[in-house]
Amino acid sequence: MLRILGRASSINVRKVLWACAEIGIPFEREDWGNGFKPTDAPEFLALNPNAMVPVIQDGDFTLWESNSIIRYLAARYGDGAVYPSEAQARAMVDRWIDWQASELNRSWSYPFMALVRKSPDYQDSQALAAGCKEWSRNMQILNDQLQATGAYVAGREFSLADIPIGLSVNRWFETPLDHPPLPAVTEYYQRLTGRAGYDVYGRNGTP
Repeated sequence: MLRILGRASSINVRKVLWACAEIGIPFEREDWGNGFKPTDAPEFLALNPNAMVPVIQDGDFTLWESNSIIRYLAARYGDGAVYPSEAQARAMVDRWIDWQASELNRSWSYPFMALVRKSPDYQDSQALAAGCKEWSRNMQILNDQLQATGAYVAGREFSLADIPIGLSVNRWFETPLDHPPLPAVTEYYQRLTGRAGYDVYGRNGTP
């Protein structure tokens, strides 16, 4: 059975849990990190020297980095429905997974730490305003893409890219800031309702 190490409230662990629900992969999960077993423990560092969750163990195979994990699970256990094997179709999915990690995720870092975590190290008003502006800019890019597809981020059908993007949209709406009108994003957020694992892992009120 697949073993998942990481607390269920982590947005990156939730990617893996949601992917398992979509693909139909049974798993066992162990709580590690932020109030649970420490990720700087020697036994965890032996699995991931970055001391970060999630980590999976699939038999004798160990993997870390959440986006790599969901790609691996879809490629090994999926039927091609959420992660196509054809090169160009897969590239369209990979593009948005990578964009979420490199652009969208980076843009929310300061606002999230300031407004949700309320970290004293993230209370500079100018940096917060700049972060909110950049986050909104990226959400407008997502809104434009969703208007173009009319459905999901990589096309008309749900794909693996909708897992990290869907969780990002959850974080956007759950963070207390001024949200510009993004009708396609709002419709997309509602469209995800009812998918396997979505109500449990995708929109569970945990930003």
